[in-house]
Amino acid sequence: MNQMIALYLSSLRQVEWQQPENFTFPSQIASDWLQEQGSLSRLLETYCQQLNVDLFHNDIVAASQLDSQEVKLLSAEQCLLRKVVLNGDGEPWVLGRTLIPESSLLGQPYDLTRQGEIPLGITVFSALDVKRDALQVGWANTPNGTCLARRSRLWMNHKPMLVAELFLPNAPIYAKESV
Repeated sequence: MNQMIALYLSSLRQVEWQQPENFTFPSQIASDWLQEQGSLSRLLETYCQQLNVDLFHNDIVAASQLDSQEVKLLSAEQCLLRKVVLNGDGEPWVLGRTLIPESSLLGQPYDLTRQGEIPLGITVFSALDVKRDALQVGWANTPNGTCLARRSRLWMNHKPMLVAELFLPNAPIYAKESV
């Protein structure tokens, strides 16, 4: 795995998560992006010609590798751990880290273990019964300065997964608002 990606992942794991109502958003754009209830992948697609995924990890991890907050939001069971970077027109925009409990992989219309380089949001939000809850936001101290992050639990057909996203320095979330 690329060393910079490893550093970003480490930064994402150290975020002090806050409830959105207790967070000071740096701009209205940032607030809108961080609190987006739909597919982040679909939103990113509106800002570029080509959205693609670099898949860095897609494997089962033991429950012992989850931290206490992750266990609280999911369960103490082994999970599929997916680590990706979403790129807009070749620029790295979002680092994603997703935990999908093994029980959430069963009985789904899609085989999430074979998601590959398809953005997870495209697949998840294609299902009939999807909702987002437990949204948390925060700042990550990365090698390239502080970056915004969010974490939320997605429910696909009544089964949870935990998605954490780090908005990299070139992401559209940092666009200046037009006056």
